[in-house]
Amino acid sequence: MTTTTPQIQDALLEAFAFRHATKVFDKKRKIPEQLFNTLLEAARMSPSSFGFEPWQLLVVQSPEKRALLNDFSWGANGAFNGTEGQLGTASHFVIFLAHTDKTMTHNSEYQQQFMKHTKQLPDEVIGFINEAFQKFQQHDFGIEGRRQITDWSAKQAYIALGNMMTSAALLGIDSCPIEGFELKQAERVLQTEFGIDTEKYQPAVMAAFGYRLDSPKHPKTRRLMEDTVQWF
Repeated sequence: MTTTTPQIQDALLEAFAFRHATKVFDKKRKIPEQLFNTLLEAARMSPSSFGFEPWQLLVVQSPEKRALLNDFSWGANGAFNGTEGQLGTASHFVIFLAHTDKTMTHNSEYQQQFMKHTKQLPDEVIGFINEAFQKFQQHDFGIEGRRQITDWSAKQAYIALGNMMTSAALLGIDSCPIEGFELKQAERVLQTEFGIDTEKYQPAVMAAFGYRLDSPKHPKTRRLMEDTVQWF
């Protein structure tokens, strides 16, 4: 049967109504490998500024590795609600890393190799993009230095995160984005225990995926459309 546009519209709206920031998951239910790979593919295929894909994803499944995140991840360890939190109950736990100034400047080795080997662009096009990206960073948006460039990369990572969460909701999978962690502590553990080069990558956001243990205790609330959107 062919899916019609109204059916797709209904499915999308139902997915957004279904989705909520799940604090505790059903530990007994695991996301099937094929479904989670679909979520990863949604992230991989996500758009990014200049198409540079300035993110890396860490899928942390080992209980021992998750335990290393517990002390400084106050938004995921259940400290606020007296539970095991997302770290202890989620089927899958993901850390999104954002590229830093070491890889995400107009003349970085990463970008040159990315354009040459991943995008397979000719040299003249690479030269044009280098000039355009330099103008974008230094003139148009004033993105300079480690913090600003990393924050720009994190914005791109959030596009991938949003696509993963929407895809999850469409598949009946719950999720929760998590910014509640101490950045410096996270960097230290990622470097020493996960082997991440934190000169090149910084944690931007975490996310948990699985199946809710209980229904939401409160109805979803949002501003009215007329309070949110202006037409000109």
